[in-house]
Amino acid sequence: MCLYLPDAAAYHLPQCLRAPSEGMAKLILISGDERQEFELAAFNSIGRHPDNTIQILDRIISKEHAQIHRRPDGRYVLRDLRSLNGTFMQGERIAERELEDRDEITMGSTRLVFVDQDSEEEALQRVTIAPGMTESHIRQRINAASGEFLPERAINDDNVLRRDYERLRIGHELAKAVGSELDLERLLPQILDKAFELVGADRGAILLKDANGEMIPRYVKTRTGKDDNNIVMSRAVMSEVVKNRAAVLSSDATMDSRFSGAHSIIMQGIRSTMTVPLLHADEILGLMHLDSQIATNAFTEKDLQICTGMAAQAAIAIQNARLATRIEKEAQTRAQFSRLIPPSVVEQIVKGELALEKGGRLTEITMLYSDIRGFTAMADGRPPKEVVNTLNEYFEVMVDVLFQYSGTLDKFVGDEIIGLFGAPIPIQDGTFKAIDCALAMMEALKEFNRTRAAEGLAPILIGIGVNTGEVITGAIGSTRALQYTAIGDAMNVASRLVNLAKPGEIIISHDSYSKVADRVEVMAREPVEIKGKAERQKIYRLVGLRRGARWRGQL
Repeated sequence: MCLYLPDAAAYHLPQCLRAPSEGMAKLILISGDERQEFELAAFNSIGRHPDNTIQILDRIISKEHAQIHRRPDGRYVLRDLRSLNGTFMQGERIAERELEDRDEITMGSTRLVFVDQDSEEEALQRVTIAPGMTESHIRQRINAASGEFLPERAINDDNVLRRDYERLRIGHELAKAVGSELDLERLLPQILDKAFELVGADRGAILLKDANGEMIPRYVKTRTGKDDNNIVMSRAVMSEVVKNRAAVLSSDATMDSRFSGAHSIIMQGIRSTMTVPLLHADEILGLMHLDSQIATNAFTEKDLQICTGMAAQAAIAIQNARLATRIEKEAQTRAQFSRLIPPSVVEQIVKGELALEKGGRLTEITMLYSDIRGFTAMADGRPPKEVVNTLNEYFEVMVDVLFQYSGTLDKFVGDEIIGLFGAPIPIQDGTFKAIDCALAMMEALKEFNRTRAAEGLAPILIGIGVNTGEVITGAIGSTRALQYTAIGDAMNVASRLVNLAKPGEIIISHDSYSKVADRVEVMAREPVEIKGKAERQKIYRLVGLRRGARWRGQL
């Protein structure tokens, strides 16, 4: 049941709350420090290929690894698609398995958590906010700062001491339970569980304020576990709690004249309610509501005081959980930026230490050009989508290596990668890092080709050119779209070198070689003519690093 309220709810309280018509099951992907959430549809495919509804960039996962589908009864089923490395649950390799809420799935080096929110959403639909109690039925208001216990010597009744001890014990257990919990979905049930243990409540709900300032039900609990009726909350009481930041104890709601036209609410038979603010640093995060259907005055002032203290602990935990979620989202954003520019540059941008302004400056840097050999022939006759997927997988591997060696991705030109070492952030010994990066790219490509061979695909072969020289670096473009890049004759030389490199070769210029000659092994190639240069240019084929060679900026 949902009541229509003609006037706007005070303090942005929603008039009617409805659960979505479809399920809200989701899959949480956890890989290293990254966390992503995917809402599940009726059919979901999982794998490395971008055509999957859930793409996982994990080399150990197959292109089409697994499926999750929803049966007519609403339950979800996981099916492995005969993947090479398998799908695991609780350490056991599975072919097909019905999923339960919070099931953990492992694919390759990636962990997945299945979350089914259907039951929770159905429970939240049962919370109704209705016109409120009369002033005469509000028995007690407790400020959030109150709730002190009397000294032991001032209490003569042992039973009172025992009850107070039990309340403090439960409060202590709550503090331990929620102190390190950063998952809001697990935190809220623990809070209400302890509240039920503390007082004789029949039903309870936690509402949290959303971005629009509305109080939205987030978790509902009943002592019997039955879902046969609604939980009615007084709008007047909620408004008072929000306005005064004070907990409210009320009794005998069935006698309230304002309920005279609401037969379903009278049938609730609510005898006592307790509404407590979730306060953090004087900010209302939400409300905790408890009610009793059995006895008038079921809750005492001491219960209200204890629950107020419990709510203060809960508010701290909720705020910590929200901050953790915000940090996770920022980490995901940071990870997305890190796919474009090196992590070191991301950090400087985030800290405001680097501004990519329009314009440029003269800088000596080292440029690395990498190009696939025979790519046109390899792509001939293949569907464009397949060609693009191959490039994406190849770029994923190569750019990871580029960033590991502090290189900046300048751009992709077809199947060509252009990396810069020394811009936009100057780095020590950039030429050596570029040459070391080129060797690492060749090693990473071998591993990449082993995976392709296992899938019956032809290997990818590349050539690399490295040059050092002065160029203009900066953000170039319009006020609406800027691209950080480098322009100059040295870039043209690097482009010429990569064209001279045979499959598997790394060609470096004399300008680059002269800076690292004591640390690399090379074979001289015939000097070549380069457009714009009066003399033929010395070039070298890189063989490897000399024994003991290392980056000179390293400690």
